[in-house]
Amino acid sequence: MSAPPSGLLLKFRSRNTQFGVTRETVKAMAERFDLSETEVVHMALSRLAKEELPAYEPDEGPLSAQQLKALRKIADAALPKGKITSKQSLF
Repeated sequence: MSAPPSGLLLKFRSRNTQFGVTRETVKAMAERFDLSETEVVHMALSRLAKEELPAYEPDEGPLSAQQLKALRKIADAALPKGKITSKQSLF
């Protein structure tokens, strides 16, 4: 049996600002989108998360000189050798 979803107390602002909105604004958005006020809050938070949270885990940073050298060695072995017989360009 799963735990019940947790709740969140939301206090509205007395005026609309960059960091919050009034209850009247949420009501107007709910009416405009034909959603409940709760769905409007979820929609807004979902959009904010998509805009602000990274889409992937951060990597370990730039490759070291030793790692680059190893990659170049592997690439050199895999790349074709010899004279170029034809060459094409898109531009």
